[in-house]
Amino acid sequence: MIPINVFLGISGLFSGILAGFLGIGGGTVLVPLLVALGYEPKQAVATSALAITITASSGTLQNWRMGYIKPQRILLLALPALFTAQIGVYLAEIFDPALLLLSFGLLLLVNIYLFEFRKRVIAKQKNAENKGEKQQVGINPTVARITTGGAAGLLAGLFGVGGGVIMVPLQILLLGDPIKAAIQNSLGVIVITAISASIGHAVNGNVLFVEGLLLGFGGLIGAQISTRFLPKLSSSVVSFAFRFLLVVLATYSIWEAWQIYSSP
Repeated sequence: MIPINVFLGISGLFSGILAGFLGIGGGTVLVPLLVALGYEPKQAVATSALAITITASSGTLQNWRMGYIKPQRILLLALPALFTAQIGVYLAEIFDPALLLLSFGLLLLVNIYLFEFRKRVIAKQKNAENKGEKQQVGINPTVARITTGGAAGLLAGLFGVGGGVIMVPLQILLLGDPIKAAIQNSLGVIVITAISASIGHAVNGNVLFVEGLLLGFGGLIGAQISTRFLPKLSSSVVSFAFRFLLVVLATYSIWEAWQIYSSP
């Protein structure tokens, strides 16, 4: 029998590998995992936010050292996210556990579409860059930043996920940011939103600190392994693996929500 702390470290490692290899947030895997281990859905969401803080901080620190970080851009996106993260925390606290888990499962299914949407947006932007065209933006930049950062913060507080899958395409579409800048900014904003969400959940007593630290540091190592040492698979294989994983996790989350709802 594997000790729970060792199992959590291995699970964090696995989630980090998936995060780096498939481009998904660790919370996508960590929340269902913690629920499967018997923790309450709001504890799973809160602890996932703490773990994401650790893993995202590593990538952001690396980007900062390499001079890719523009603090002003990140802060403009993060400020609305700080407030909406607390709205998400409040909703997670008042939601019935079954409803919270059901909503998370539905989010995973929506993420399948968002992942494909993100790929199309990035491909379109790359094509425009190759032709020397500038991305056309038809919305006020302030409104765009509030929308983008606010959506990410709400997802972080409510579901314990990073929100990068929606932040990257929105930055490209609404702000006209280049692809690399959008990804780097997204990672920096995730750190701030995850910290905000973690503090809010900690105040409510939902964060499991030991579990979160084990998952976070395991994820940090896993992300480094996946990005540096794993062989690259074809895009079709990665796309299939991503869809399959999300369908499995969404099905499990929805099933667990039904079990909670139907239990006396």
